[in-house]
Amino acid sequence: MQQHGNTLRDGVSRAVLLDSFGGPEVLALKDVPEPQAGDGQIRIRVSAAGLNPMDWFMTSDAETAARFGLSLPCGFGTDYAGAVDQVGGGARGYAVGDRVFGTALSRAVADHVVLDADGNIASGIAHHTPDGVDDRTAATLAIAGSTASAALDVLDLGPDDTVLIGGAGGGVGVFAVQLARIAGARVIGTGSPSSAEYLRSLGAEPVAYGEGLADRVRDLGAGAVTAALDLHGTDTVHVARELGVPDDRICTIAGQVDGVPAANGANAAPDALEGIARLVAAGRLRVPLAATYPVEDIRTAVELQAARHVRGKVVIDLRPQP
Repeated sequence: MQQHGNTLRDGVSRAVLLDSFGGPEVLALKDVPEPQAGDGQIRIRVSAAGLNPMDWFMTSDAETAARFGLSLPCGFGTDYAGAVDQVGGGARGYAVGDRVFGTALSRAVADHVVLDADGNIASGIAHHTPDGVDDRTAATLAIAGSTASAALDVLDLGPDDTVLIGGAGGGVGVFAVQLARIAGARVIGTGSPSSAEYLRSLGAEPVAYGEGLADRVRDLGAGAVTAALDLHGTDTVHVARELGVPDDRICTIAGQVDGVPAANGANAAPDALEGIARLVAAGRLRVPLAATYPVEDIRTAVELQAARHVRGKVVIDLRPQP
């Protein structure tokens, strides 16, 4: 087994754990035995973990947790970035020191995560981080990026499309708006009036959500809206139908409507995240960071993220960043 020393104290690691399901108040940073990579596994020294709505949703109550296969005691967070610091026997494709990012379901906010080298987005996976992408940014890519990519694959956008994206300023919206623009589509993004400039900065034409949305979209002079993506619930679905968008060109990620396709990150193409990371490295896609917090402030960070009003991503630092 390859290994190099990069631990806080010999044999000791830290992880955010829950002894009961609930809100941010149940999260606690605890010392745990340092995990070891077994055969076919790699260990990552995590430097940053990105937060997503699914993190606190999954651990909000026992019934929801069970749907995701979680039981107590439970870890927290799914997106991470860091560097490989152990490679178990037979594990291929990684070497000690490789910078990586990916997913570790409800256990990413920890000094170390151990993954199967041949894992997947559901069980845990590591992608190589390109040069030019820092760890804080890399830690935001996996869940939101793969979800946006999967949803846009459903819509199959091109230069002749005008797409309405509901909830465009959220974590998935950051990626969806920019990927849609890269595909050549015109993007109309819903948000609060105060988010208008932020949405413009991503490449969307802003429009206020709420009652009368269809009329406001028409008032933009956008012509026919040809596709729609609802990132929040189902309100945008109904508006898209009112605007004449056919059901097979509407997609949801957080709600279900009969006849309308839904997408999640597990449906993303195998190379989707590598492609997104390359776009970031090339400066063609940017990820605004709304806030960063040291791991000791995990409760405050989750309270902010769970309020659903942040513009961009919230990141937890597990060690000092350059």
